[in-house]
Amino acid sequence: MKTQFRTQQTMRWFGPGDAIALRDIRQCGVTGIVTALHEILVGEVWSIEAIQERQALLEKEGLEWTVVESLPVSEDIKKQNGNYKTHIANYKTSIANLAACGIYVITYNFMPILDWVRTHHNHVNQDLTQALLYDHTAFIFFDVYLLNRPGSELDYSEQQLKDALKYGTNLSEVEKKTLFKNVLLGLPGSKGHFTAEQILTLLENYKDIDDEKLRKHLIDFLQEVAPVAEKYNVKLAIHPDDPPFSVMGLPRVVCTQADLKQIFDAVPLTANGLCYCTGSLGAEPTNDLLQIIDDCADRIHFLHLRNIIRTDENIFQESAHLDGDNPIAAIMQKLVNLMQTHKINLPLRPDHGFLHSLELGKEQYPGYSLIGRLKGLAELRGLEEGILHNLQS
Repeated sequence: MKTQFRTQQTMRWFGPGDAIALRDIRQCGVTGIVTALHEILVGEVWSIEAIQERQALLEKEGLEWTVVESLPVSEDIKKQNGNYKTHIANYKTSIANLAACGIYVITYNFMPILDWVRTHHNHVNQDLTQALLYDHTAFIFFDVYLLNRPGSELDYSEQQLKDALKYGTNLSEVEKKTLFKNVLLGLPGSKGHFTAEQILTLLENYKDIDDEKLRKHLIDFLQEVAPVAEKYNVKLAIHPDDPPFSVMGLPRVVCTQADLKQIFDAVPLTANGLCYCTGSLGAEPTNDLLQIIDDCADRIHFLHLRNIIRTDENIFQESAHLDGDNPIAAIMQKLVNLMQTHKINLPLRPDHGFLHSLELGKEQYPGYSLIGRLKGLAELRGLEEGILHNLQS
């Protein structure tokens, strides 16, 4: 029988502070874990000892650390100031150390300050599950009327400002505080939130950095680290911006097919690759998710599969993995074909998931409840197995 190549199914775990236990994840039917050393300060070296200690913890539960998500890029590197040269040198060392420990896929992003943004973390679906949602009108109310970012009103039309103010007048004080907290959620793996003072100071540091300059800094960074990754057979997988447009006036450079082309053309090593996230890329309606697979075939190193529904031009929300605006069945078909052609098993994780009633009241990272991700994983696994079966027929 001809060998079939398939996804290596994994789940994300946020480390020892994660309320979801490793054995619960293992019982979902995965053997691979996507995680990071969140306790190490951004810009510092991930030592071999620290990596091996985390590996041993996973192996004790019968699991393997297969993908790093994320080896974070410091703000100094993104702004190209301060200690950025030291941080790049440390990044190279961390790549080498991960390879020495047998970990060869590293995910990262180049989003300034905020890793991702949603205005609602507990949007209630018709079946009473809860989901992540982004409402641009709510975000404008946060940006202009809650955060009071200097000059923010210039980024929006008069009608958008009126709609945002009207939206805000219907919110209670508790709802306003929740919106503020939701938008300013801290880095993955942490339970902290930025304060208004912190975020305004950080934004001030980006006042002279536009898309063109940030893109140059990304390419400069990749020209330094991608050859090191190539040397050690490591695959760097950049995560698209989430959401794929500017927030709070910050530059965004990993949003569209054109953005990806510029990044990969500038540094044409296969180590310089993509975390193919259907949710982030799909939130930009001009992106052709199927064409991106064709265009980036040899650069796709990690898969985040999830779905979204755009209610209108202002709102998108996480949807069930197989039901939404993204053609997941056609996407999976293309990915299966890609793996057979390139003879690779791509790591995949179900990205985000609904919060089900059984887990209400338990400590959760938004989008990372166990049952919702297990449901998504089961659906994606069944879809892939059906496609593979048809290939054999």
